Amino acid sequence: MQIRKISYIFAKKFNILDKMNISETIKNRRKYLDITQIDLAEISGVSLATIKDLERGKGNPSLSTLEKVADTLGLEVSLKLKEIKL
Repeated sequence: MQIRKISYIFAKKFNILDKMNISETIKNRRKYLDITQIDLAEISGVSLATIKDLERGKGNPSLSTLEKVADTLGLEVSLKLKEIKL
């Protein structure tokens, strides 16, 4: 029982990639730059289907794919531990 609780707390506190945050960030930045999903796909070299999946929080994109999209949007991919509030 205690191990499950610790695992849950760890998963909540150390979620490195939050899919909703990534998908919302990509979609919001694309819209801010006033480019279509088709434009983003062509410029980044990533398929339109992958762009759509990214914005819906679906799929399992590689780090390389995320970097291509992020670079095109003027963003960068980074991983860091969240601060723990006790």
